[in-house]
Amino acid sequence: MRGSITIAGLGSGDETQLTIGVWRQLEQADLIMLRTMHHPVTEFLRSKGMPIRSFDHLYEAHDQFPDVYQAIVDELVRLALEEPGRKIVYAVPGHPQVAEATVQLLRERAPEAGIELKIIGGESFLDQAFLRLGFDPLDGFQLIDATNLERVQFNPLQHTIFAQVYDRIIASEVKLTLMEWLPDDYPVVAAHALGVEEQEKIQKVPLYELDRIDGYGNLSLVWVPRDDDEELLSRSFQRLHEIVEILRSPEGCPWDREQTHQSIRKNLIEETYEVLETIDEDDPEHMCEELGDLLLQIMLHAQMEQEAGTFNIYDVIEGLNRKLIRRHPHVFGDLSAADPEAALRNWESMKQEEKRQTGRDPQQLSVLSGIPKDLPELLKALKLQKKAAKVGFDWDHIQGVFEKLSEELQELREVIDAPGKEEQRMEELGDLLFVVVVLARFLNVDPEEAIARANRKFVQRFTYIEEQLRLRGKTFEQTDLTEMEALWQEAKYRVNRD
Repeated sequence: MRGSITIAGLGSGDETQLTIGVWRQLEQADLIMLRTMHHPVTEFLRSKGMPIRSFDHLYEAHDQFPDVYQAIVDELVRLALEEPGRKIVYAVPGHPQVAEATVQLLRERAPEAGIELKIIGGESFLDQAFLRLGFDPLDGFQLIDATNLERVQFNPLQHTIFAQVYDRIIASEVKLTLMEWLPDDYPVVAAHALGVEEQEKIQKVPLYELDRIDGYGNLSLVWVPRDDDEELLSRSFQRLHEIVEILRSPEGCPWDREQTHQSIRKNLIEETYEVLETIDEDDPEHMCEELGDLLLQIMLHAQMEQEAGTFNIYDVIEGLNRKLIRRHPHVFGDLSAADPEAALRNWESMKQEEKRQTGRDPQQLSVLSGIPKDLPELLKALKLQKKAAKVGFDWDHIQGVFEKLSEELQELREVIDAPGKEEQRMEELGDLLFVVVVLARFLNVDPEEAIARANRKFVQRFTYIEEQLRLRGKTFEQTDLTEMEALWQEAKYRVNRD
């Protein structure tokens, strides 16, 4: 080995928390490097004349904690290699293996650099938290780094400690994270310098006040006591899964128990269309409710397969996560996509590669493959045409589409009154509708959206006719087409004016 470093934990409080093993290492050290001087033991070490230095200057030199930690490790490696025989002790607050990113980095770097690494434990701030706050981690416990809240999955069924709440800014980030799960007035605890005589401070405050109190520093944490209140659990995906399992269990709902994929198949379609309706109506509150109803259908189908032993909802989520990452190499990989069209090309390329990996040769598949047979027919026609257009089977100009439209309309006229031509009339009408979809595509208009708007417009105008007839004390039997047409024109004027 080309050098050595001993990592020692100073405990979370004053010198009374130092273990005998740590104290002996400190006494024998040629150089003691403190991660920070802002620790209750520092003055005691200084009073004993120990050779201490710190990395506090690196906190001032860098804006991000990861950069600070990397700089500390770089300096420690340099010091160890500079004088291999020197006994260096790197002293950290608490326990070296609890909330100490620099220790993890050193464990990775030291073997590569040929440096011998020795780690000696100390009392963790968690020991004092369990003691002073009075909860048992066996009841359920999670520890979260308050400086990195990007992937926090809060669980109200567990005691939660947010460590490294150094200042009000971090406390504010913790507050905002918790407000996604908890009521604004939910009681939380801010604890400072636990176990340090004359410095310890424990404050119970409503969540909204968490960043309005004083006292935050290097020895601060936030504790959220566990709570099994149903209202809190209702925001968790785990609770949704549990409810669906109960509904399908022998002790659950008789109706839910007897359902199959086929029996609720139509529900999935209906709930999808109800979501689409809320989008058309621009009604976020209703959309939130309808998305929940749609999610229930997905949960039920997944639960049925879980009972059959094939897959569960977490397999669905895993597959989706993997697919999203795989099909977005321009986001999660090293490819680039300068615009939406390039991103779409990447997506299609990944789909083709997935087919090859599953043993399906894209070259052997029909150009028209991959379109669900149960799509609404206008949408299916649009997708079929787009796939054919990709290989050049399409009109060059919109004028050709208009000519085809006139041709199909004439063919329909020719069979309208012909006896025994019912099947041919249906066929010719279908051809006409298919060309209308072509026209929509050339106009860059979604035919489903276009017909949906036409339907809404018809409902608005016809409803106006009904309202006006009621105001006049008349029924449809007491009016005629002329009067209804006049009211229709009034409705058009009102809609355009509004």
